[in-house]
Amino acid sequence: MRIVIPGGRGQVGTVLARHFHAQGHEVIVLSRRRYATPWKAVLWDGETLGPWTRALEGSDVCINLTGRSVDCRYTRRNRRAIRDSRILPTRLLQDAIELLTNPPRVWLNASTATIYRHALDRPMDELTGELGGNEPGAPETWNFSVQVAKAWEAEFFRSPLPATRKVALRSAITFNADPGSVFDVLSRLVRFGLGGAQGSGRQFVSWIHEADFVRAVEWLIAKESFHGVVNLASPNPLRNREFMRALRQAWGVRFGLPAPAWAIGAASLFMRTESELVLKSRRVVPGLLAESGFEFLFSEWPEAARDLVKRSGVLAALREEGPLSSRNAVKGSAV
Repeated sequence: MRIVIPGGRGQVGTVLARHFHAQGHEVIVLSRRRYATPWKAVLWDGETLGPWTRALEGSDVCINLTGRSVDCRYTRRNRRAIRDSRILPTRLLQDAIELLTNPPRVWLNASTATIYRHALDRPMDELTGELGGNEPGAPETWNFSVQVAKAWEAEFFRSPLPATRKVALRSAITFNADPGSVFDVLSRLVRFGLGGAQGSGRQFVSWIHEADFVRAVEWLIAKESFHGVVNLASPNPLRNREFMRALRQAWGVRFGLPAPAWAIGAASLFMRTESELVLKSRRVVPGLLAESGFEFLFSEWPEAARDLVKRSGVLAALREEGPLSSRNAVKGSAV
């Protein structure tokens, strides 16, 4: 297959590109900047039509992951960048695909599990889950994230494409062992003795292991019955205190200093990010994937955490052996 991944330079895009490239598929990443990669990278600006559209002509799959990181302070400037970096490229891809003679048969577009409300009481699946926005007591920044997610999906589904099936990926946090990943950041906290419960510890963490993420994407590509929104998350979200305890155990760390909500708020200011990323309860479950017969390799977080610790150790050892081994690590760690 020819698989085109707009915005494929990030952590999740690299996981997908690495996997499909290792499987022998033709992978083309649309990027705003040139970078060294085993697969093909094509320049685009995410705003205007251009020669990059030739990559989509005759392709099989488009997986749009374009979007500015939300790991920042929600200033007016950053809010506009977060919203525009999602809405405008999605609109542009719609325009481009409409002009193609042989468009991709399926278009998977990133969305987010954050679209659901702060949920402590019950799981949120695609059919019965309640979308968030203006919930009593919720910080205004949480409402902003929900509104962006809603606008993003609305833009994606604005106009049907007769020859292209559309699926929006309401993804939980994808955990992989690469340097700089969320798993890497949390693991450093654990190893420094700071891996205790965050906030009340009662909020739920929705997650998915990288191996299951790529398998779910393959499943959605192959199953033509899928269209609309799909949750990509483990079937077993767990409370933050249990999540962090399992991560400590995976690293063999017995104690983790807890971080109260006020401390997280202060740290967020210092680190120029938002406390929502830690304190909002995301209790998302993959209803449609489960109904279709998809089976997770890692459905429980303790097992997933142990595997990721093992993977991170292998990658670290290979990086220490030199550049050649590092390249082999990228190839060999494909899931």
